Amino acid sequence: MTELANSQMTATKRILVLISGSGSNLQVILDSCASGRIPGEVVGVISNKADAYGLVRAKEAGVATSVLAQQQFANRDDYDLALQALMADYKPDLVVLAGFMRILSAPLVRHFAGRMINIHPSLLPKYQGLHTHQRAIDAGDEEHGASVHFVTEELDGGPVILQARVPIFDGDDADEVAARVQAQEHSIYPLVVQWFCEGRLAMQEGTALLDGAVLGPAGHASE
Repeated sequence: MTELANSQMTATKRILVLISGSGSNLQVILDSCASGRIPGEVVGVISNKADAYGLVRAKEAGVATSVLAQQQFANRDDYDLALQALMADYKPDLVVLAGFMRILSAPLVRHFAGRMINIHPSLLPKYQGLHTHQRAIDAGDEEHGASVHFVTEELDGGPVILQARVPIFDGDDADEVAARVQAQEHSIYPLVVQWFCEGRLAMQEGTALLDGAVLGPAGHASE
């Protein structure tokens, strides 16, 4: 490997985070960047809600923020065109969806293909969409979890990179399961961001690769 290629792989990556709420996953990513664990910098945080607490977290970390509310636009297509332009202004190497509660349009997803990841509170492909914890309880599942995946045009259908599993105990309610899952999210999401920023993670032809090896349907099989 040439010195130039090596420097390009190890250069600090520009991370853009999209949120709608409290931003707890944003916080662990900010902390991991600050500690040097992630060789990247969160250069911006965009929210579709002006009262999202994640904006406070970003400002306290000295990160630029933007709010783009749906109410400013006549329809979804106009919103997504404006959102894509705003995202591009930050020149991100990686876009991280951290509780961004909007379905993104196909043109926007294609524009950032291979550079956008999301975390979903289920063991994909199970329970795409909303209310995943209650659905897992109602189905009588004994385990649940979270999945980090590349974003594609299929909702919660992109290739899985990493999953974490948690037990569901008799008598659990959705809040108890959600808390258990969120604790695991805070472990696996910064790890995947780290892999991407280290140049180890990529998406090619709809498949996730780590260190050049194709990942299976459940992503990386951690020991």
